[in-house]
Amino acid sequence: MDSVNATSREALESSIASATQGVLGFQQADGHWVFELEADCTIPAEYILLRHYLAEPVDVALEAKIGNYLRRVQGAHGGWPLVHDGEFDMSASVKAYFALKMIGDSVDAPHMVRAREAIHARGGAIHSNVFTRFLLATFGVVTWRAVPVLPIEIMLLPFWSPFHLNKISYWARTTMVPLMVIAALKPRARNPKGVGIDELFLQDPRSIGMTAKAPHQSMAWFLLFRSLDAILRVLEPMFPKSLRKRAIDAALAFTEERLNGEDGMGAIYPPMANIVMMYDALGKDENFPPRAITRRGIDKLLVIKGEEAYCQPCVSPVWDTTLTAHALLEAGGDKAVPAAKQGLDWLIPRQELEVKGDWAVKRPDARPGGWAFQYNNAHYPDLDDTAVVVMSMDRMRREHGTTGYDAAIDRGREWIEGMQSDDGGWAAFDVNNLEYYLNNIPFSDHGALLDPPTEDVTARCISMLGQLGETERTSKHVAAGVAYLRKTQHPEGSWYGRWGMNFIYGTWSVLCALNMAGVRHDDPMMRKAAAWLASIQNKDGGWGEDAVSYRLDYRGWEPAPSTASQTAWALLALMAAGEVDHPAVARGVEYLIATQNEKGLWDEQRYTATGFPRVFYLRYHGYPKFFPLWALARYRNLRNTNSRVVGVGM
Repeated sequence: MDSVNATSREALESSIASATQGVLGFQQADGHWVFELEADCTIPAEYILLRHYLAEPVDVALEAKIGNYLRRVQGAHGGWPLVHDGEFDMSASVKAYFALKMIGDSVDAPHMVRAREAIHARGGAIHSNVFTRFLLATFGVVTWRAVPVLPIEIMLLPFWSPFHLNKISYWARTTMVPLMVIAALKPRARNPKGVGIDELFLQDPRSIGMTAKAPHQSMAWFLLFRSLDAILRVLEPMFPKSLRKRAIDAALAFTEERLNGEDGMGAIYPPMANIVMMYDALGKDENFPPRAITRRGIDKLLVIKGEEAYCQPCVSPVWDTTLTAHALLEAGGDKAVPAAKQGLDWLIPRQELEVKGDWAVKRPDARPGGWAFQYNNAHYPDLDDTAVVVMSMDRMRREHGTTGYDAAIDRGREWIEGMQSDDGGWAAFDVNNLEYYLNNIPFSDHGALLDPPTEDVTARCISMLGQLGETERTSKHVAAGVAYLRKTQHPEGSWYGRWGMNFIYGTWSVLCALNMAGVRHDDPMMRKAAAWLASIQNKDGGWGEDAVSYRLDYRGWEPAPSTASQTAWALLALMAAGEVDHPAVARGVEYLIATQNEKGLWDEQRYTATGFPRVFYLRYHGYPKFFPLWALARYRNLRNTNSRVVGVGM
């Protein structure tokens, strides 16, 4: 590293060594990594409300800790945000207030008064979203007229019908099926304390009707679906009882095929909670095995430490393990590489080779071969995890001669090639999920009903194929994917990031893919992207981006304080574009070294990942641990070579 003085080299090596040691300290005994996955206040609030819905024994200590968490994350505006230091969100605020009142907080307590005033100032709880209204309907706060009609008979519709379960995303599908049973039976929460939140409304909450049109919805489509909703509201009570029974039986069959033990259907919180309430509404007591197992699974999502506790939306062991392995392989060394191998060996038996999940409806001839995000989720493997796992295993065998990964790599590759959508892109869980009109139904006020191809997942799949030796010239899959990325680049040079925040994440993903696919570094597409990244660097040398960049009225990247994870993505992106010697890269490296804590890791309160844009965001506690290590080690390694070319897909 001729242009870097000895002191800088020493500081860089020390930083990498310290970060490596810090990451190794989180490895589990069996070799994997799993870090906390934090969302906003809604999941812990819903957890509290679920317990009171079911009249479970009050766990005073646990409720006190969740209450401490909810009070801490209350915003300066009086309500609750979706991200750290974010804007007021009505539904999050209503749920958090309801949960705190259920715990026993006085409505006259200062934090409750501030919350109530903030809610009133924005028109009251009538502006809650559909999911919140369903919850309030079960507690009798609002009537069932305030929620869309979700006829359980949807379960019996043929695939050619305009609405079918396999035309929506996996997360919507697994959430809706038990929710439709609840909507059919219209149960009432036990709520032993009789707690309500009428005071959050500016009118009688039992007088309110349906939600207004959401900003993303087309007026014409919305009016059509609203009319259908009105018709169904009249006709639903007249549906034959035999038809309803058949539909409920179909919903139960769907659910029970996918129960997934204590990992839960879909391995995410909302379906799991809905399943417990569904069985309760069907008269199945707490000892009924499917209900009891699912309920135990919900408690496994709790994070309890010190004076606080919260409930995770899901867990991320496969994602955490494979990304950590990538970082450790980049760092190298006699401790890092064996630890990475232990993690990759843990992943081998978690590849799904037997179950043809819901994805097979549109790809019946494809063989299973993917990995899920969670410990177990056989029906719903995802392409992002699969691509990243395959790349980490390929790197281990290529750089260290390790055997035992060939079969897993081949099946993962085969599945990903079979899951490419017709537009050349790849989605997270499904194929050709392009029925955009469904985001206009009243239920979809969140605008997250679908799982269409996205730039970041497409990039990951191209990166994997490129690392396995394919290029734009040799592979029709890569060629179609690169064409998709060319047409989705924004005018200023960035790409959208669906699962990470946002344009920094998307641009990092795509530049890695283009580099690996053989696109020249002097290609205008890459030049424009690299220049854009350098132009948005913060004065402190880091990079940051705010969640408001997901706004519907697109304005591109939105500035925010620097974070370690977003800085690492920007650095990895610039280096993939051939810019290891760019002054912005040196400043970014200096920022990471300067902000490293005494444990060798980085502190990061801001949310840098995405569940659903504008609705639900994520804070991966592992991101500021392994991504900065990865970027620093990559910088060192490239500066030690003459080629300055990144030779792997990430």
